This record gives sequence, structure tokens and C-alpha cells, in this order.
Amino acid sequence: MNRIDFVSATLPARKRIALVAHDHCKERLLDWADRQKPQLEKHELLATGTTGLLLGRRLGLPIECMISGPLGGDQQIGARIAERRIDMLVFFWDPFEPQPHDPDVKALLRVAAVWNIPLAANESSADYLLSSPLLGQAHTLSIPNYASYQADRQTAGY
Repeated sequence: MNRIDFVSATLPARKRIALVAHDHCKERLLDWADRQKPQLEKHELLATGTTGLLLGRRLGLPIECMISGPLGGDQQIGARIAERRIDMLVFFWDPFEPQPHDPDVKALLRVAAVWNIPLAANESSADYLLSSPLLGQAHTLSIPNYASYQADRQTAGY
């Protein structure tokens, strides 16, 4: 397989932020989001099912809810990242508790890394991301050159 090359893309000043939390981490995410509400309300928020419902109630902000993570919500978030419809992922995952949908979790983290979006896997990294001066401004980053990837595959006969 050919090596992937990269192109520049720009994240908008108003970010589309996905918020995800495993069951044992939901309360921590809710408390964190409460503290970060002044920053979060400036952006578009998305979340997996239960997390989104809880966040909407707690924050009083509009949250676009996917379905529950174990039922495919993690994959919905991942698809939006690949479509460049999510700019940042905050995922409070539980490293101590095995998840029945671990492959989906790994796939979500992988697609966030592939598409080079800011990713916070815990409260400290989420605080750093939300306090960054880049949060409220457009930001250029490198993403895979999918057009080049497709052209290479066609040339190779795939």
C-alpha cells in the first residue's frame, strides 16, 4: 500500500466538539462541562446518547445526540470525524473497566488520530484544550489527502 500524503485543512473558530463518556466517567464529564460551560457554549456540541441527554439537562445547552455508544454512537461520532464534521473530541473513557464495545472505542480513538483532530482522553487534557488560545480561532492542521489516496488505489487496480 502506498504511503498517505497530507494536505492542509482549517478548523473553524466555532468548533464542533464531540463529548463522550463511559458510564463510570459520566459524572466527572458532567462536572467538568459545568465548569467549562462558558467556553463550551461558544461551540456546537455533540454527544453519544445518554451522555448527551445528561449534558443537555445539566448545562441547558443544545446538544446533538447520537445513539448510545455501545449501540453504535461511537461509530457515528467516528464517521463524522472522517467526514470532517467534528473538530474536537473529549472522551472521558474508563481505563479500569472493560467495555463490551472496546473495538468501537479503539476505532474512535484511531479515527481521531488519523484525522488529526484535538483529542482529550481525560479531565486534565480537556482543560488544556479548552484553555488553548487556538480554541476560539481558526486553526490549520494536516489531514490525510483522501483524493490522492483514492487516485493511488485506482492506479493500483483496487
